[in-house]
Amino acid sequence: MSEFFNQISRRKFITTAGVSAGAVFLKGCLGNPPEPGNSGSTSTKSEVQGAAITNPEQKPETTKAKLGYIPIVESAPLIIALEKGFFAKYGMSEVELSKQASWGSARDNVEIGSAGGGIDGGQWQMPMPHLITEGLITKGNKKIPMYVLAQLITHGNAIAIANKHLGKGISLKLDAAKPLFAQLKSSTPFTAAFTFPHVNQDLWIRYWLAASGIDPDTDVKLLTVPAAQTVANMKTGTMDAFSTGDPWPFRLVNDKIGFMAALTAEIWKNHPEEYFAMRGDWVDQHPKATKALLKGIMEAQQWLDNFDNRKEAADILAAKKYFGLSSPEILANPYQGKYDMGDGRKIDDKSMAAYYWKDEKGSVSYPYQSHDLWFITENVRWGFLPKDYIANGAAKAKELIKKVNREDIWKEAAKELGVPAADIPSSTSRGVEEFFDGVKFDPEKPEEYLKSLKIKKVAV
Repeated sequence: MSEFFNQISRRKFITTAGVSAGAVFLKGCLGNPPEPGNSGSTSTKSEVQGAAITNPEQKPETTKAKLGYIPIVESAPLIIALEKGFFAKYGMSEVELSKQASWGSARDNVEIGSAGGGIDGGQWQMPMPHLITEGLITKGNKKIPMYVLAQLITHGNAIAIANKHLGKGISLKLDAAKPLFAQLKSSTPFTAAFTFPHVNQDLWIRYWLAASGIDPDTDVKLLTVPAAQTVANMKTGTMDAFSTGDPWPFRLVNDKIGFMAALTAEIWKNHPEEYFAMRGDWVDQHPKATKALLKGIMEAQQWLDNFDNRKEAADILAAKKYFGLSSPEILANPYQGKYDMGDGRKIDDKSMAAYYWKDEKGSVSYPYQSHDLWFITENVRWGFLPKDYIANGAAKAKELIKKVNREDIWKEAAKELGVPAADIPSSTSRGVEEFFDGVKFDPEKPEEYLKSLKIKKVAV
């Protein structure tokens, strides 16, 4: 389907070539490296043995599931569901969380499944589940059906810049910084790194650059760097850019390594972030267990959105077995929507904080199919997917989305959990979305969206 994907082998996803000093970071995909272990991961099992409160009709087919995660705030619902006993409450008393060394490791481990020593599913950037389903990023291009079951979070990410660029006009809008990018292009291009290509962080950084007239394919250098190396590379000044999320913005600013140009909440308010997805065969074999997992995650998301619980959440997440932070205080301010951007600007706005259950636009947890379509449309925009995905009203993309996005299972779990009808979306579309540059994405007209964008690789 795409020779580009065939060229990216499993091992070639990790690129560590040194680049020029300076840095930008963006999405929440930085994590401490796990301790050495099988499949590049470490695991945490539930110690909660409480009896499930489900009725007999809802009793899960298995009490076990192995879920992968990266140690960033997007994984909090999985960790809290385990630690607070929410998984066990709904009969999933033997859930195992497996810390992944990188997104490439997560992809590798879901390919082999838990039976082969890997994972059944877990936390994902988008549209990784769709690309895995299509066999575009798997070994031998093997198609492994995945089901998207819930959105885990909104916000919690930022674009940060190396301190060497302080005062050079790099902020949410880059008009004043264009001379700098042009100057670097003629010598050593400004280099932006992310931890996995064609997904959230790659797409955020591309959108941010292109919105100000900077072509991410010709005006800067983009590359993939393992999550475990990003902070170290930033400290040594061997990168120009990479994306990051909480708890790392606080650490980067506090350690005087970099400053933040913008929060992704400023680029796209209430934007979709990372998701919970499982292997399709696991879900098909364990439909009740799948809903039990979802109910545990939903309850964790509701618990997390009570800001009075966030100090406890920070304490749990900071533990060595999860994020391995020196202090939970690293998460405390961001979790309250307080950001020291490092360039003199400070944000104190709870609406800019990470949300897990509900935000200003409604449900966070519900996986809107319209959001899947934006991620796929952006893949078409940059030439990662063929144009035929969004032709004829995006018929091909919508067919894939309906196959992968199991919002129907989310709704069933929500009803069993007792979620009020008002909190269960009635449409698979959140409607028209608007970005910081005034561009709008109408999921009913993805081709018009692409036509409205000045910088793109696809011809429409």
